[in-house]
This record gives sequence, C-alpha cells and structure tokens, in this order.
Amino acid sequence: MLLRFRLEGLVSAELKVLALRRFLALCRYGRFARSLFPPDPGMARAIAVLRAHDALVAGASQREIGCVLFGAARVEREWNGTSDSLRSRVRRLMRDARRMARGDYRLILRKHRQPRGEDSRAASREA
Repeated sequence: MLLRFRLEGLVSAELKVLALRRFLALCRYGRFARSLFPPDPGMARAIAVLRAHDALVAGASQREIGCVLFGAARVEREWNGTSDSLRSRVRRLMRDARRMARGDYRLILRKHRQPRGEDSRAASREA
C-alpha cells in the first residue's frame, strides 16, 4: 500500500496528520483509539434535529417537541416568557429537520463542520 499526503497549510496538515495517526493506531492495536476521536461538538444538535424530525413525522406540535427536547419544566417556564429564544430554537430545529428530510442533510452537516482560519478555503477545496 502506498500512502501519500499532500499538506498545504496548517488546517490541511492537522487534519491529515490526525487521519494518519488514526490509521496507524488501528493497524497497531486492531481497534480505534478513543483518544484520537474526540466528541464532535455538533453531534448533540444533529441528534436534536433527528429527534425533532421523528416528532414532526409523529404529528407533534412545537410545544410538544420543546417538552421532549428541553423538558416540560423549562418549556412551562420559558415558552410564553419575555424571550422567544426557546421557541425560536425549536423552530430552527424543525426547519433543519424538514431540510434534512428533503435531502439537504449534507448541507446541514457541512454547515457545522466548516473549517476556520486562513486555510479554510484550501481545506474546503480538498474535501
């Protein structure tokens, strides 16, 4: 097997070196090294979008979705309060759930994984 990496900029180098370290650990130990797979910060939101989609398909209302995702006590306190943030959050989750169901799931995932910094354009071209 021939492994070849082309590194352009820090973002590119970091991502590719991490991939190589993961591969080497898998070859060496026969399993994925937990330390090389940190939790994805966007995973909690992605799961909430999937749960919102399930609730929409089941015919749940915005308030019911809010109760399931954020707890009935919080919805009771904040739903009709001075701030509309909890309701807006539920609406955004519902919007993304509908987009995901229409086939835009790749855009939703990409939106939350956009590399930052000087090398972001180069990294996105390589993806």
